[in-house]
Amino acid sequence: MRISLKVRDIMDDKVYMVDESASCRNALKVMVEKGVWSLLVSREGLPVGVVTERDIIKKVIVKGLSLDGVKVGEIMSSPIITIGPDEPVARAMELMAANDIRRVYVVEEGKVIGRVTQTNAFKKILDLLMLLSDLTWYM
Repeated sequence: MRISLKVRDIMDDKVYMVDESASCRNALKVMVEKGVWSLLVSREGLPVGVVTERDIIKKVIVKGLSLDGVKVGEIMSSPIITIGPDEPVARAMELMAANDIRRVYVVEEGKVIGRVTQTNAFKKILDLLMLLSDLTWYM
């Protein structure tokens, strides 16, 4: 028996975007309102980077800079690390590990349709392992 989890099986659609000219304070407000800790950063409506709560903490707050004075475009990570929805989950995890990031964005036909985070990948794999463990009990 072979089980293959694909990215589309574990991705979520909690993908939100802010313009590169948005202040870090505005980005944090959006993150809190939407219940996410990363936002795509856009330029002229197209995603060009990612900003996370950790970026804001490390690059703005710890340095004593103004949340209102620093724009997300100044601290975003770029390029966006992406993966296709039909790629294996293991590939998404490899990308996160190799790039020392906590999320990859899922792109289909040139559009961002979701994201995979370390947390949701771990939870889904743990669920699968628990299910397999239960199955072997009955075999």
